[in-house]
Amino acid sequence: MDFQQQSRRELTGAEAGRRLDAMDLFEEVVRMRRAGQRGALATIVHTNGSIPSFESSRMLVREDGSTAGTVGGGCVEADVWAAAKEVMQSEVPRKLVFHLNNEASYDNGLICGGTVEVFVEPVLPQPMVYLFGGGHVSIAVAKAAQAAGFGVGVIDDREAFANPTRFPMAQELYTSFEQAFERLQPNGASYLVIVTRGHKEDMRVLAWAVRTKARYVGMIGSRRKVLSVYKALEKEGYRMEEFERVFAPMGLEIGALSPEEIALSIVSELVAVRRNVMGAAHKKLKLEVNSTIEK
Repeated sequence: MDFQQQSRRELTGAEAGRRLDAMDLFEEVVRMRRAGQRGALATIVHTNGSIPSFESSRMLVREDGSTAGTVGGGCVEADVWAAAKEVMQSEVPRKLVFHLNNEASYDNGLICGGTVEVFVEPVLPQPMVYLFGGGHVSIAVAKAAQAAGFGVGVIDDREAFANPTRFPMAQELYTSFEQAFERLQPNGASYLVIVTRGHKEDMRVLAWAVRTKARYVGMIGSRRKVLSVYKALEKEGYRMEEFERVFAPMGLEIGALSPEEIALSIVSELVAVRRNVMGAAHKKLKLEVNSTIEK
């Protein structure tokens, strides 16, 4: 089965989603973004000749393959669906141009003639940085993260460190780690940054964070500190392999010293992860296959 055939098969399996044609697609886009879900919105931006739809027709493709709306049906829609899946992963919009002819074989029974242009754009949730710890580094990270387009949440068990005066840009504030653990549901748009005031709190947060679905889990500290936290959690039943996804020490190698420089290093790493940059100079410890750690 080739990719187009597979696309058509999955598209057919999403017919239930297509029945939501009457819904407001933009309301669904807002709902998806708030829920941390990806998707892609396809819009017919230009037509010429006889086509099975009209300008401004739209189709929303969700990450699970289900759809709402339509851009005309047939293999055009199947091709748009396939492109939408690629767009939501690459996060780069595309314009598709279809030159339709009058042969039924071209479009699986759909006979038409003309040209249709479809613009496919990604629907992405706002990436959220959750700062566990409200110290000087967190303030600097919050400012840099906001400038880079991230939403900001702050968690600290001291109200004097997690409040709107100290973090005016924060969209969410928690004054209890347990409260945050209960209420937060990290997803592919969540970036968890652990910068608490001590090893005990760091370990407590990491024990929760490493088993979430967050896109990024990072912890500040020296390599020795990171190693000691990993080993302590290993004694509590965690597998060393679970820490392979953790960026610790977090940040990129830029020689950072001041809180502001450290924040730039950390946010640069967040951006690198968000944009799927390969080969960035991460400071994180590397876990070996035999579960030992490279010092």
